[in-house]
Amino acid sequence: MKPPSKRQVSGQILTAWRDERAAQLAEFAVALPLLVFFVVGIFDFSGAFTLKQKLTNVARDAARAAAGGPANDLQFPSTTVPASVVDAFQLIDNYFKANNLNDCGITIGGSTTLTWTFTAAGNGCPSAGLTITINRGYYIPSTGAALPPVECNSPSSAGANGVTAIVTCVSIRYPYSWRFGRVANLLGMTDTLPARISATAVALNEN
Repeated sequence: MKPPSKRQVSGQILTAWRDERAAQLAEFAVALPLLVFFVVGIFDFSGAFTLKQKLTNVARDAARAAAGGPANDLQFPSTTVPASVVDAFQLIDNYFKANNLNDCGITIGGSTTLTWTFTAAGNGCPSAGLTITINRGYYIPSTGAALPPVECNSPSSAGANGVTAIVTCVSIRYPYSWRFGRVANLLGMTDTLPARISATAVALNEN
């Protein structure tokens, strides 16, 4: 068999250099991780935003429900949970079940103050757990008023600033599992995302 001539070898080399099929495959391999990163990010952050909206809505409804309840049973220390707190808790729990949100098996319990905090991390719930806080004695200071903290604990400077109003504060901290963070770690990024999505609402006590 006659060996290829120099002209034939040169032609084969030029043909190989002009072939773009391998280049397209390389470009796809480089672009695929970034595409997955953006797609997962879009779905993950939209899910977190939707959950935030749901928690905000139910926190407002629960705060209004508790604030409209009687205040004559707000005695402490007591092992009996006031009816207004029970109403707010059940409203939140029923909302979770109606919207296919895991309530983590949370149950209601007593308190030694006007703040009731319920926590749970069972029933297949992520390790961060669910926390519901209902403060029937949250006060808004007359000066330096700000949004209530996620713990719904009243400011410590009530004596200096006075009290504008006594309100009910409801806080919900719901666990959220981020897929975006895991994808970012695969790409060498180290992003710290919150383990829970929080929402807080207040309503003026009516009684």
